[in-house]
Amino acid sequence: MGTVGAGMDGTAGERRQLINVAYRLLGSVTEAEDAVQDAYARWYGLPHSRQVEILSPGAWLTTVTSRICLDRLGSARARRERYVGAWLPEPLPDRTEWGRAGATGPSGSADPADQIVLNESVDMAFLVVLEAMTPAERVAFVLHDVFRYPFAEIAGVLGRTPAASKQLAASARRRVSAAPARVPGPGRADVVRKVKEAWEARDIATLVGLLDPAAVMTADGGGMVGTALRPVEGGVRIAQYMAAIADKAPGLELLERSVNGVPGLVAQRAGVVMTVASFDVSDGHVTRIWAVRNPEKLRPWAREG
Repeated sequence: MGTVGAGMDGTAGERRQLINVAYRLLGSVTEAEDAVQDAYARWYGLPHSRQVEILSPGAWLTTVTSRICLDRLGSARARRERYVGAWLPEPLPDRTEWGRAGATGPSGSADPADQIVLNESVDMAFLVVLEAMTPAERVAFVLHDVFRYPFAEIAGVLGRTPAASKQLAASARRRVSAAPARVPGPGRADVVRKVKEAWEARDIATLVGLLDPAAVMTADGGGMVGTALRPVEGGVRIAQYMAAIADKAPGLELLERSVNGVPGLVAQRAGVVMTVASFDVSDGHVTRIWAVRNPEKLRPWAREG
């Protein structure tokens, strides 16, 4: 979906920033693109005399996009109550990595997913913490702590005072601080690789050893594909579940791929991505697994050709 009229007056250059803001606010590439599209439609719906009065079209678009996201976060809560099973954010591929791997790769560069900067603010663990925030907390925190917008501008998005906006961000920050610490870098990659090798070898004992005894696996099938509707708790149960999948899914291939910018695993069959798994690691053990299987959320991973 292209941006309405983008390119006619210089606002097209803002699209990448707006997609980045909207994805972090909504946790969905599709919804982020829709929100940005809506913001551009409103911009081009303004009379020219009003457009020229706006000193910073980029700031105006950011404010409007953020307000749209705030509204959608409110309605999303009701929709997610009707969602079949657990709801997880949409995972993001790293197209350059797929290219290095010699694959045809996720769909072309016009895809909004390719516009999103892969840093710690899109780590799946971080996005899951954002999901626990109120809509206003999430908007205040993302705009200020991630994108460094001043509270005076955030207040205009939220319809609150700068002081109240600052309090919302502080409350959100406490939620982030209370979440388990994430371990970046090669430690996580090594553990994920060992999980892959143990799964391929059907080695349940090694899998159990790699999983924290209190590990939790959450899967998102959206009611469209078979998956565990409730979180699987405990390292032993998760290892048994993973082994059962291996037995029931002949021809399934696991690939080490970045998921939202950190080491993860992608399961594919005959070149079609079936599952994208993210991991949280602490002290050399997997503490959380998030497995996205809903085909609608795997569109950015679709192969060309």
